Order: sequence, then C-alpha cells, then structure tokens
Amino acid sequence: MTALPPCPACGSTFTYEDGHQLVCPECAHEWTAGAAAGATASDECVVKDAHGNVLADGDSVTVIKDLKVKGSSLVVKVGTRVKNIRLVDGDHDIDCRIDGIGAMKLKSEFVKKA
Repeated sequence: MTALPPCPACGSTFTYEDGHQLVCPECAHEWTAGAAAGATASDECVVKDAHGNVLADGDSVTVIKDLKVKGSSLVVKVGTRVKNIRLVDGDHDIDCRIDGIGAMKLKSEFVKKA
C-alpha cells in the first residue's frame, strides 16, 4: 500500500482516495494528487512572442504590426521598440511604456523579442 500525502488544508494524515481525487475526512477538503505537489510550477504562466521566444520581465520587444491605439488617432508603427516590459495576467500580456504615446498594454502575439 502506498502512503498518501497529508491534507494540504489541515495537515491530517487520514486521507483516502476517491477515484482520481484525494479526500480528507476531517476537513472534507478534496484535491488531486498532482495538484498538491506541482501547484507552484503550474501556477506560473509562460508568455511567448509571435515567433515562440519566451518573454521575461525587463525584456525589450519590437512591434511587428501597426497597432491602432483605442480611443485616439495614434498608431504604434511597425518596428517600434519597447524597452523594459512587464508581464501581467489577463487578455493583454505585456504592460509597457511607449515613447510619444505613454503607458499601454500589448498582446504578446504582436511583438517579437529584440
């Protein structure tokens, strides 16, 4: 018999398997076996540019398509270089500041790593 991990919620050692789930009888917490061990690795999302290169905070990127700025007549032109990006969660992956335009949010599919 294999030893089951203790409950991540209360620390009880009386856990049992119920199908693909592990259950704690003391606090009624349910979880999957892989979720407790690999929670930190799976919570981290990887942001990739248009060519599949992995982006990180502080990278510089280049815009690969003309992008209209919503709510104004400004356009971010092809080849605009953006320095010191910040990766964020949500629909738009990149938070940055573009010279002449200001603070913006960009989608990673419209940039390439510089």
